[in-house]
Amino acid sequence: MVNRVACRLPGGIGGQVRNVSAAPAVGSALGPIRDIELSIGGMTCAACAARVEKKLNGLGHEVIAAVNFATGKAMVTAPAAVSPHTLVTAVQNAGYTAQVVPAAPDPAQIGTAQAGPDDGQAAYLRRRLILALVFFVPLSDTSIMLSLFPAYRFAGWQWVLVVLAAPVALWAAWPFHRAALVNARHGACSMDTLVSLGVVAACGWSVYAMFHLDRTSGASALQELAHASGGGIYLEVAAAVTTFLLAGRFYEARARSSAGQAMQKLAAAAAKDVCVLGADGVERRVPVGKLRRGDTFVVRPGEKIAADGEVLSGESAVDRSMMTGESIPAEAAAGDTVVAGTIALSGRLVIRAVEVGKDTQLAHLIALVGRAQADKAAIQRLADRVSGVFVPLVLAAAAVTLAVWLLAGAPAEQAFSAGLAVLIIACPCALGLATPAALVAACGRGAQLGIFIKGHHALESSGLIDTVVFDKTGTITTGQMTVTEAMAAPGTDQTELLRYAGAVEQASEHPIAAAISEAASVRIGPLPEVEGFQALPGLGARAVVDGRQVIVGREKLLRDQGIDIAPGLAGQWGSWEQDGRTAVLVSWDGRLRGAFAVADTIKPSAQAAATELRRLGLRPVLLTGDNEATARAVASAVGIDDAIAGVLPADKAAAVKDLQARGNRVAMVGDGVNDGPALAAADLGMAMGAGTDVAISAADVILLRPDLTVVPDSIALARTARRTIRRNLAWAFGYNVAAVPLAAAGFLNPLIAAAAMTMSSVLVVANSLRLRRFRVASSRRKP
Repeated sequence: MVNRVACRLPGGIGGQVRNVSAAPAVGSALGPIRDIELSIGGMTCAACAARVEKKLNGLGHEVIAAVNFATGKAMVTAPAAVSPHTLVTAVQNAGYTAQVVPAAPDPAQIGTAQAGPDDGQAAYLRRRLILALVFFVPLSDTSIMLSLFPAYRFAGWQWVLVVLAAPVALWAAWPFHRAALVNARHGACSMDTLVSLGVVAACGWSVYAMFHLDRTSGASALQELAHASGGGIYLEVAAAVTTFLLAGRFYEARARSSAGQAMQKLAAAAAKDVCVLGADGVERRVPVGKLRRGDTFVVRPGEKIAADGEVLSGESAVDRSMMTGESIPAEAAAGDTVVAGTIALSGRLVIRAVEVGKDTQLAHLIALVGRAQADKAAIQRLADRVSGVFVPLVLAAAAVTLAVWLLAGAPAEQAFSAGLAVLIIACPCALGLATPAALVAACGRGAQLGIFIKGHHALESSGLIDTVVFDKTGTITTGQMTVTEAMAAPGTDQTELLRYAGAVEQASEHPIAAAISEAASVRIGPLPEVEGFQALPGLGARAVVDGRQVIVGREKLLRDQGIDIAPGLAGQWGSWEQDGRTAVLVSWDGRLRGAFAVADTIKPSAQAAATELRRLGLRPVLLTGDNEATARAVASAVGIDDAIAGVLPADKAAAVKDLQARGNRVAMVGDGVNDGPALAAADLGMAMGAGTDVAISAADVILLRPDLTVVPDSIALARTARRTIRRNLAWAFGYNVAAVPLAAAGFLNPLIAAAAMTMSSVLVVANSLRLRRFRVASSRRKP
């Protein structure tokens, strides 16, 4: 059950946190409604995702589809009368590929099932980008040299430029040509169409100019200048457009590939094999996929539990941090339940399997991550959203320009030059660079500050969030148990207390024991050896130190041994427990000798981070699986007013969605596997770099710096980058709106158009590089 700290959250956020549960299927005239997930291949931009979505929604029959370009997935809600084959066929008719993703896969199978196409796509683009760079550099240098110094031209110089440009324009630019052809077959166009036509037209005109243009045909001075350049500048333009846009596509493919790895890494938490105990009492190690409900299996210290089940015999401390985020292992004994993916630490357990494979809590957690990622909005670039209007207008403008000049009696060369100038000057190089250039600059500066921005979604979301939710263990706190206070009984020296308690706990592997033994070692040095050590699961431990029987553990252990508990001392450790700390008592010679308070340490930078977030106009909230007392104590120490406690793994995502349902835009900061669904469900997911791979994969921003002030710094950087992208896009579109009419009117020939297009890209890059001067919170001026 989810408990909530007594203080109400501002803005009507108080109340119980809902459990995450699957909604029941709703009936329909065409049969029960069910969700179908499709993996879409061949999408190159957000416009492609919009086209697939429109095609699916156009099926009617109560079909509702949402296509996520970032993950390459489509979530479709459809009645039973609409078969998966119908959906796949609709996607194929739009020019893309599709396959149905199995529902709730077995964790052991996810590693192969989730290997998406983006890894191969990134490698595919990398090869073409490398070739483009290899040929673009000498092509650019040679073109400039022959344009500025005609005397250096040699016999066959035209062929040298053609040979350098051909691999770039044909092979490296093939992804754009292929996408343009696919779009054409389906009566559509996109940025790929404009890029492809621009590259083909620039190369075609250049070859024509170099080999066939007659300079004595009464050409204008600007046309003479264009011919004097040898036309090579147009080949350079084709190579530049190809190289820059390939770089942007390559970066995007890498980002999408890494974003799709969360479930693969989450599946790694599952056991790969299991030791099954047969009816004959013989243990056999088999792949986990062969484990069935009702089977009995054995788990030894250090091994992962392979299924949700009931402990039949044995005792052990169980590390549940992967599932619950709790820093203190739980003791498991006969009759207790355990879940898959947790780890036995200190003893042998015999367990009867209750839920196996895709029915375990771990499998449901994996599915939860997948659903949360699918719910997240696709990475939408403004250039792609308007391409459906921009591209046809540019193509029409180029055709109209050519026709008008021919009808006006202009020479064919002059008419083609004006039409080509429209295509080149409107080529979306600046549009393609507007977002990637700013993102690359922001990531470079972020890396210097310990911030890794994974993609566009973080930038789009940063300016909208108003609430920052912190996981406690490993985020606000260090995740390591330490002794915060020691109290010796009257007549007992504190050094003696540390010596005896530390010696006993040194023989234990329990995290609390490790904290006490470490504190004793630091304070008094080497500890004495013990005899007859005995671990008492769930209670503590005892051993003989220097001939004395020493007991270290919970109050219940000492009372069971008949040791008198002084009321005064009991009141002291009672206050510790109210503060969320664990009390460990020590006795020898039949008397209580003292107690230790053990707790997870709060990071020193937590309070400064909360203060800076409030200065940015954001509200910090603490979210934890710990009890209410611990949550209240930690929140108070950090300076956070709002806290939600006792939240189980699935409930963390539900808590985030509950905040969103109340009108809040939420950023989630976490580090554990159990934070993965919440990170993916949040409007902005932020994972601590020291956390698990799953949390890192599910988040939009990775925080590599241990100092928690990196949280407000990352939000401020993302907001600055978002503003930069908007300025870049405004310039890129404004440039096209102003330049296209000038080119169509003949004021800009292809040479000048290419220079203007290049300059627009330079300005976009220069504006993006200003992000390298971003300053951290301590040096930013207050508004």
